[in-house]
Amino acid sequence: MTTFRVEPLAGDADLEGVLAVEDASFTNPWTREMYEWEFRTPERGRIYVVRSPAQPVVAFCSFWLVADEMHINNVAVLPGYRGRGVGTLLLTHVLQEAARAGARGATLEVRASNVPALRLYERLGFVAEGRRRAYYTNPVEDALILWRHDLGPIQG
Repeated sequence: MTTFRVEPLAGDADLEGVLAVEDASFTNPWTREMYEWEFRTPERGRIYVVRSPAQPVVAFCSFWLVADEMHINNVAVLPGYRGRGVGTLLLTHVLQEAARAGARGATLEVRASNVPALRLYERLGFVAEGRRRAYYTNPVEDALILWRHDLGPIQG
Protein backbone atom coordinates (compact mmCIF):
# COMPACT_ATOMS: atom_id res chain seq x y z
CA MET A 1 0.00 0.00 0.00
CA THR A 2 1.45 3.34 -1.07
CA THR A 3 1.55 6.10 1.50
CA PHE A 4 0.79 9.55 0.11
CA ARG A 5 1.58 12.85 1.87
CA VAL A 6 0.15 16.29 1.11
CA GLU A 7 2.54 19.19 1.65
CA PRO A 8 2.96 22.80 0.53
CA LEU A 9 5.13 23.31 -2.55
CA ALA A 10 8.68 23.59 -1.22
CA GLY A 11 10.68 25.14 -4.06
CA ASP A 12 12.09 24.69 -7.54
CA ALA A 13 12.37 20.89 -7.39
CA ASP A 14 8.68 20.66 -6.50
CA LEU A 15 7.86 23.17 -9.23
CA GLU A 16 9.51 20.86 -11.77
CA GLY A 17 7.24 18.08 -10.52
CA VAL A 18 4.16 20.31 -10.79
CA LEU A 19 5.07 21.20 -14.37
CA ALA A 20 5.51 17.50 -15.24
CA VAL A 21 2.07 16.66 -13.80
CA GLU A 22 0.60 19.69 -15.58
CA ASP A 23 2.07 18.65 -18.94
CA ALA A 24 0.80 15.07 -18.51
CA SER A 25 -2.70 16.27 -17.61
CA PHE A 26 -3.72 19.31 -19.66
CA THR A 27 -3.87 20.17 -23.36
CA ASN A 28 -3.23 23.86 -22.61
CA PRO A 29 -0.90 23.80 -19.58
CA TRP A 30 0.05 26.77 -17.44
CA THR A 31 3.58 28.10 -17.84
CA ARG A 32 6.43 28.04 -15.33
CA GLU A 33 6.00 31.80 -14.90
CA MET A 34 2.35 31.39 -13.91
CA TYR A 35 3.24 28.88 -11.20
CA GLU A 36 6.20 30.94 -10.03
CA TRP A 37 3.84 33.87 -9.50
CA GLU A 38 1.51 31.63 -7.47
CA PHE A 39 4.43 30.41 -5.35
CA ARG A 40 5.80 33.90 -4.76
CA THR A 41 2.48 35.43 -3.65
CA PRO A 42 1.58 33.26 -0.64
CA GLU A 43 -0.84 35.89 0.68
CA ARG A 44 -3.11 34.94 -2.21
CA GLY A 45 -1.81 31.94 -4.16
CA ARG A 46 -1.01 28.56 -2.66
CA ILE A 47 0.19 25.30 -4.14
CA TYR A 48 0.09 21.89 -2.47
CA VAL A 49 1.66 18.70 -3.78
CA VAL A 50 1.09 15.03 -3.10
CA ARG A 51 4.21 12.93 -2.59
CA SER A 52 4.72 9.18 -2.72
CA PRO A 53 7.79 7.18 -1.68
CA ALA A 54 8.48 6.54 -5.38
CA GLN A 55 7.95 10.06 -6.71
CA PRO A 56 8.30 13.51 -5.14
CA VAL A 57 5.23 14.98 -6.91
CA VAL A 58 2.35 12.78 -8.12
CA ALA A 59 -0.37 15.45 -7.90
CA PHE A 60 -0.87 19.11 -7.13
CA CYS A 61 -3.50 21.75 -6.46
CA SER A 62 -3.07 25.49 -6.89
CA PHE A 63 -5.63 27.86 -5.46
CA TRP A 64 -6.25 31.45 -4.45
CA LEU A 65 -7.72 32.74 -1.23
CA VAL A 66 -9.61 35.96 -1.88
CA ALA A 67 -11.55 37.43 1.04
CA ASP A 68 -13.54 34.45 2.34
CA GLU A 69 -13.49 32.43 -0.89
CA MET A 70 -11.20 29.76 -2.22
CA HIS A 71 -10.75 29.64 -5.98
CA ILE A 72 -9.22 26.36 -7.14
CA ASN A 73 -7.17 27.10 -10.25
CA ASN A 74 -5.72 23.72 -11.14
CA VAL A 75 -5.85 20.19 -9.80
CA ALA A 76 -4.04 17.34 -11.52
CA VAL A 77 -2.87 13.80 -10.78
CA LEU A 78 -0.31 11.90 -12.83
CA PRO A 79 -2.15 9.39 -15.05
CA GLY A 80 -0.57 6.36 -13.33
CA TYR A 81 -1.86 7.52 -9.93
CA ARG A 82 -5.45 8.31 -10.93
CA GLY A 83 -8.23 6.23 -9.39
CA ARG A 84 -6.19 5.55 -6.23
CA GLY A 85 -7.69 8.19 -3.93
CA VAL A 86 -4.95 10.76 -4.53
CA GLY A 87 -7.34 13.44 -5.80
CA THR A 88 -9.70 12.93 -2.86
CA LEU A 89 -6.82 13.11 -0.38
CA LEU A 90 -5.44 16.27 -1.97
CA LEU A 91 -8.72 18.13 -2.31
CA THR A 92 -9.88 17.21 1.19
CA HIS A 93 -6.60 18.57 2.55
CA VAL A 94 -6.66 21.85 0.62
CA LEU A 95 -10.33 22.48 1.42
CA GLN A 96 -9.53 22.02 5.11
CA GLU A 97 -6.50 24.34 4.81
CA ALA A 98 -8.62 27.00 3.13
CA ALA A 99 -11.28 26.71 5.84
CA ARG A 100 -8.61 27.14 8.53
CA ALA A 101 -7.41 30.24 6.68
CA GLY A 102 -10.92 31.73 6.80
CA ALA A 103 -12.51 30.59 3.53
CA ARG A 104 -16.21 29.92 3.83
CA GLY A 105 -16.75 28.63 0.29
CA ALA A 106 -14.85 27.23 -2.68
CA THR A 107 -15.29 27.44 -6.43
CA LEU A 108 -13.66 26.04 -9.56
CA GLU A 109 -14.22 25.50 -13.27
CA VAL A 110 -14.08 22.08 -14.88
CA ARG A 111 -14.46 20.87 -18.44
CA ALA A 112 -18.07 19.81 -18.98
CA SER A 113 -16.84 16.47 -20.39
CA ASN A 114 -14.50 15.63 -17.48
CA VAL A 115 -16.77 13.05 -15.86
CA PRO A 116 -14.18 11.60 -13.43
CA ALA A 117 -13.38 15.07 -12.07
CA LEU A 118 -17.07 15.97 -11.84
CA ARG A 119 -17.76 12.81 -9.82
CA LEU A 120 -14.90 13.63 -7.45
CA TYR A 121 -16.06 17.22 -6.95
CA GLU A 122 -19.65 16.12 -6.38
CA ARG A 123 -18.51 13.58 -3.76
CA LEU A 124 -16.75 16.47 -2.00
CA GLY A 125 -19.92 18.57 -1.92
CA PHE A 126 -19.53 20.77 -5.00
CA VAL A 127 -22.56 21.57 -7.15
CA ALA A 128 -22.74 23.03 -10.67
CA GLU A 129 -24.13 26.56 -10.58
CA GLY A 130 -23.15 27.99 -13.94
CA ARG A 131 -21.48 27.52 -17.30
CA ARG A 132 -18.77 29.48 -19.11
CA ARG A 133 -19.26 29.02 -22.86
CA ALA A 134 -16.12 28.10 -24.82
CA TYR A 135 -13.97 28.67 -21.73
CA TYR A 136 -11.42 26.01 -22.63
CA THR A 137 -9.34 25.77 -25.79
CA ASN A 138 -7.59 22.86 -27.45
CA PRO A 139 -10.31 21.61 -27.78
CA VAL A 140 -12.86 24.38 -27.32
CA GLU A 141 -15.30 23.37 -24.61
CA ASP A 142 -17.60 24.84 -22.00
CA ALA A 143 -16.64 24.96 -18.35
CA LEU A 144 -19.04 24.15 -15.56
CA ILE A 145 -18.72 26.49 -12.59
CA LEU A 146 -18.88 24.48 -9.39
CA TRP A 147 -19.38 25.81 -5.86
CA ARG A 148 -19.20 24.46 -2.39
CA HIS A 149 -20.71 27.17 -0.18
CA ASP A 150 -19.98 25.61 3.20
CA LEU A 151 -16.47 24.44 4.00
CA GLY A 152 -17.60 22.62 7.09
CA PRO A 153 -16.62 18.96 7.52
CA ILE A 154 -15.40 17.41 4.28
CA GLN A 155 -16.75 14.01 3.30
CA GLY A 156 -14.45 12.10 0.90
